[in-house]
Amino acid sequence: MQELLGLVQEGKIGCIIVKDFTRFGRTTIEVGYLMEMVFPLYGVRFISINDEFDSAQLHGDTGGINVAFKYLMSEFYSRDLSVKYKSAKQIKFKRGEYQSKICPYGYQKGTDGRMEPDPETEDNVRLIFKLAAQGQSTSKIIKALFERNIPTPAEHKAAKGQCYHDTSRTHGIWQRSTVLNILHDERYTGTYIIGKRERVEVGSSHVRMKDESEWIKIPDHHPAIISKDVFSQALAGLRPSPGKKTNISQYPLKGKVFCGNCLHGMPRTGSKAYRFTCTHSKVDQNAPCHGLEIFQQELESLLYVILNKQAQAILNLPDLTNAGRLDVELAKQTEYNRQIEDCLEQKRVLYERFLTKTIDREEYASQKAVIDREQDRLQKILSVQKNKTLQMQMDEKTKSTRTKLAREVTEAGLLTSELVDALIERVYVYPGNQVEIVWKMKDYCMEVE
Repeated sequence: MQELLGLVQEGKIGCIIVKDFTRFGRTTIEVGYLMEMVFPLYGVRFISINDEFDSAQLHGDTGGINVAFKYLMSEFYSRDLSVKYKSAKQIKFKRGEYQSKICPYGYQKGTDGRMEPDPETEDNVRLIFKLAAQGQSTSKIIKALFERNIPTPAEHKAAKGQCYHDTSRTHGIWQRSTVLNILHDERYTGTYIIGKRERVEVGSSHVRMKDESEWIKIPDHHPAIISKDVFSQALAGLRPSPGKKTNISQYPLKGKVFCGNCLHGMPRTGSKAYRFTCTHSKVDQNAPCHGLEIFQQELESLLYVILNKQAQAILNLPDLTNAGRLDVELAKQTEYNRQIEDCLEQKRVLYERFLTKTIDREEYASQKAVIDREQDRLQKILSVQKNKTLQMQMDEKTKSTRTKLAREVTEAGLLTSELVDALIERVYVYPGNQVEIVWKMKDYCMEVE
């Protein structure tokens, strides 16, 4: 549709033929706008065969209330069809006839299209539930999986040729969220769960999570991997999830600190002496970042020293402002514009002389060609001049912003959230308290001793 409308605007379409109005659109306002405003403007003839509609026979009329009523019927038909489709789908949900294309880890599609335990991974699921039922924490479960060299779900899929996720940073270490998702998934008991989400409105791509009471649960739908008793024991053995935090702690480097070796985020841990710790490699003693941590205060002090040195270097730069040069270049741009206007005026006068037969056609064409060449030359020069002045203006704006931030750094005296948000994209921490800053503002980073 967008391609068609683009061709209409380019004047490449003279006539559009559809089976009926429903094949063209099902939104009253949109279709009406196209039929009554856009197509007449571009001289496009519109034919709807089943509706016996031909805009060429209306002589500028819009078709009246009959056509508008057909637009409205099409829209309601679309919405009614959507409701009926959803109702039919809900019935299939409740009967257990609908099968998702994606199986949870530990299951695979059987020959009949239904879920069945995957012999390669079902024992791994049993191990996770067994350890959780014994009261093991998620950290200990992850360590047990790593020591047994059990690939993560993403690595297992990648080995099967299903490369849906980036496994370059996994290194065989399971994520805590993955383990928790498995332990909370009731499908491993043979209960099928569907209808967790729904679209916000008809035609929208946005979905929302429905309340659990609205989910459709079908017991004994497929072979269970673990019993309901083990499932209950595993959930009971888990540390209870914390309630919703009302006062979420804020600190300057929140979400900015990453491990330079495994590239995973380093969460802040501790209570009084906060520190950033690489928890991903906690189970791998051979990892170069195993046990990597740095105190928050130490990292913030180190980063502020770096920011302050950069600020001093920026503020000590000689004031090489381009303000004077920019005025000169803008004056040149104005002059080129004036010369182009002169060319246009010369062509106007030349055309008047041709109309009054002061000059003949041959002389008119000859003189006009000379003026056209000069105008084209000036247009090219003006284009280059505009790019030059625009770049100078952008440079001046960048310098002004950089200088302003440098002053704010020196006046702050410590690392603040505002400075971090303005200047730092990420901070990578390496063993030996070595850090690497990914700058958000590239021009702030300068070579300093």
